Amino acid sequence: MPLDRHAKRFLDMVAIAKSEASPLSADAMRQAFGRLASAADVRDVAIGACEDRTVPGPAGGIPVRIYAPASAVAGPSPALVFFHGGAGVFCSIETHDGFCRLLANASACRVISVGYRLAPEHRFPAAVDDACASTAWVFANGERLGIDTERVGVAGDSAGATLAAVVCRQFAGISAPRIALQVLICPVTDPGWDSPSRREFARGYFFDTATLDWALEHYLPAGAELSDPRLSPLRAADFRDLPPAHIHTAEFDPFRDDGEAYAAALERAHVPVAYACHKGMIHHFYCLAGVIPAARLVIEGIGRSAAAALSGGELKCRPALD
Repeated sequence: MPLDRHAKRFLDMVAIAKSEASPLSADAMRQAFGRLASAADVRDVAIGACEDRTVPGPAGGIPVRIYAPASAVAGPSPALVFFHGGAGVFCSIETHDGFCRLLANASACRVISVGYRLAPEHRFPAAVDDACASTAWVFANGERLGIDTERVGVAGDSAGATLAAVVCRQFAGISAPRIALQVLICPVTDPGWDSPSRREFARGYFFDTATLDWALEHYLPAGAELSDPRLSPLRAADFRDLPPAHIHTAEFDPFRDDGEAYAAALERAHVPVAYACHKGMIHHFYCLAGVIPAARLVIEGIGRSAAAALSGGELKCRPALD
């Protein structure tokens, strides 16, 4: 399928902006993505409730935003602990606000969006530590949050999807709490892999290999090895005992093969997994629903699939767009 025409128009605008820009600092990249979210994310999505709070973490408070869906019903609800993307350096709760609102409504879940620490101020494994601590907090406070702790999943996009996968691995093999589902959207499961999609979409498709190299320089401390499964979950030795997975990729994404390979690795380990590649889409498309209309449809499908899985239904993803 050809590149979505709205995505193509967006990429043309990005190319013009990049041609006028010099290499960015971490702060400048954060500001740029803040402006992008203001221009391209959906706005004013009505939900049931929204609360900002701070939860305890290994190095101080971790900000979270808790979204209740518009269709909230009486009694404990399922939940998704969400980790935003941004290569561990940029993006925030704010840049993914519209996405999380759509996801909460589509999934009928409480969505807990986590503002984990960012590099270079806080390099790896700070984000992993915060992701694990915030997930443990949700389980420990389920009753107070109105959450059914038997139906808690983790979710994330891009580097946030990597964090979600790593959290599942950190919680695997223990009797409680048990993560019920992992929803990985455009995950980066091996940043050092020279995959076919990485080569094919190395330039001109929004998140390019130059940006990945820049991000790794900011994110990794001296001596870090990409073979560490907390950085590259695809390189883990054992995939057994992980939660069922929904994995979503985009056709024109340099990290498309990362998600597909991770789905295959889980399947080989007999972990229930459903995989969908969304045709015509680019990396980060799900946060561009204000300019790419098909993104809203994909988010609705992701939410419905997650809702079904967390309710004990069939494990399946919305089919790839045709």
